[in-house]
Amino acid sequence: MLDIWGIGAILSKLMLYVGISGATGLLIIRAAFAELVSPLGDRMRGQIALLAGLALAGSFLGFMLRGAALTGGADGMTDPEMLGLLWQTSVGDVLVYRVVGTVLMIFGIFTPLVGQWIALAGGMIALWSFAQIGHVPELEITGVRLLLLLHLLGVAFWVGILGPLRTLSQRQEYLNNAAMLGHRFGQVASIIVPALILAGLLMAWMLLGDMRALMTTSYGQTVLIKLALVGVALTLAAANKLRFVPAMQSGDNNAARHLARSIEIETVIILMVLAATATLTSVLTLPN
Repeated sequence: MLDIWGIGAILSKLMLYVGISGATGLLIIRAAFAELVSPLGDRMRGQIALLAGLALAGSFLGFMLRGAALTGGADGMTDPEMLGLLWQTSVGDVLVYRVVGTVLMIFGIFTPLVGQWIALAGGMIALWSFAQIGHVPELEITGVRLLLLLHLLGVAFWVGILGPLRTLSQRQEYLNNAAMLGHRFGQVASIIVPALILAGLLMAWMLLGDMRALMTTSYGQTVLIKLALVGVALTLAAANKLRFVPAMQSGDNNAARHLARSIEIETVIILMVLAATATLTSVLTLPN
């Protein structure tokens, strides 16, 4: 049974996942497909700032909730002694990574010339923070943190395309941009998405040790739910790539509307995946 601190931990982690993956993903899309998303320049800049701000708020909230969980009361969220103790642990180190990363993203997107690279570096730092705490560091296996980082970059790339592709597909004058963006994303995703899934499965195997734990533990069952949701999202993404994008390239306006609706459903499913991940990393423990 979840207590209020467990629920708060899940919500703060969800804020982090949405904020960091969304902002970093938009930065990647903006760099990789600059000419196609250029009409959305100001809009994307504002979205990146908003998502990075959400991640920053989630970072501080998560840190304060740790204090509350340790003391068992809301006073722990502002207790200088308790927060000072947390600051000296890996929890404090991770907070530094996330604050630096999100601030660099916000600073970079409003800085000309090299600002894009500053923001991307900030996104990498923020993503790297997830490899410094939780279950992955406990494995102490060479390369597993890098594996997690690659997995998170794949997630960010997938999350980042959804907003720009939907917006472009809803504007008649940018349908060609939307069709080409969907096509080029599909080409890259055909490599990145399988690698993302493989990395996720490898980490699940490393963490669980025995695949029977997938069926017999709460942790494993949540992993299965997450995998099922990813499968549904992949099915929608495949429909986008194989049906709607080619139709848009042929000038079918109805395909653009169907694509926008498909992306909306895909976004909801990805949010559910992130919520499942937040639950896995916040309140569920690995099987012994």
